[in-house]
Amino acid sequence: MLLNVILLTVQVAVVATAINLPLSLIIANYQDKLPVKFKFVLDVLISLPLALPPVVTGYFLLILFSPNGFLGDMFYSVFGFDIVFTWFSASIASALVSFPLIVRPIMLSFANIDPNLVNSARSLGANKFQCFYKIKLNLALPGILAGIILGFTRSLGEFGATIMVAGNIPGKTQTLPLAIYTSVQVGDESKIYVLVGLSIGLALVSLSLYNLILYRDKNSNKNR
Repeated sequence: MLLNVILLTVQVAVVATAINLPLSLIIANYQDKLPVKFKFVLDVLISLPLALPPVVTGYFLLILFSPNGFLGDMFYSVFGFDIVFTWFSASIASALVSFPLIVRPIMLSFANIDPNLVNSARSLGANKFQCFYKIKLNLALPGILAGIILGFTRSLGEFGATIMVAGNIPGKTQTLPLAIYTSVQVGDESKIYVLVGLSIGLALVSLSLYNLILYRDKNSNKNR
C-alpha cells in the first residue's frame, strides 16, 4: 500500500513534468520574438497558477474535464473513458500548478544566451533547429535541469488541485499528500509520521539536486 502511494506520487510528478517541459522550451525559445505587450500578458498567464489557490485551479479543471465539459467530452470521444478521477487528471492538475516553476528558470536561461552566438551559427549555415539543439539547449541546460527539478518537486507535493479533479481514491489517485490527509482524518499517527518523513525525504533529495546544479553552474561561470 505504502509502496503504491510512493510509486503513484512519482508517476504523477514525472508525467506532469513531461507535460510541462515541451511547452516551457517552446515559450523560452520564442519569448524574444514576442512584442512587449504580448510578453506582459504571457508573464501574467504564466504566473497565474502561483497566485490562484490550488483548489480554484482544480475546480476549473474539473469543469473543463468533467463528462459534460468541453475537454472532457472531447477526451471521451477520442479515448472512450472519462479523464476525471484518474491518475492522469492528477498529473494534469500537478502540471498546471507547477508550470510557473519549471518555465521561469528555462526562460531566464534562454534570455541570457548571447544572440551573437546564434547569429554567427546561422551565418555559417546552421538552420534554426541546429541552432536550437546545438547552441541554445546546451547553454541553457543548467536552467532547464533546475526548472525540471523545481517543477517535479512541486508536483510531488500538490494537494488542492489534485483532490478537486482526481479525488482521493486509494490505489488509484491517492498520492503522498492525499495519503497524509487521509491518515490525519482517521488519526493514524504512526502512518502519518512515515508518510511525512517520506515526503520530507523526497523534497530534500530534489532540492539538493536543484542547489547542486545552481552551485556547479555558478562555479562554471566564474571559471570562464
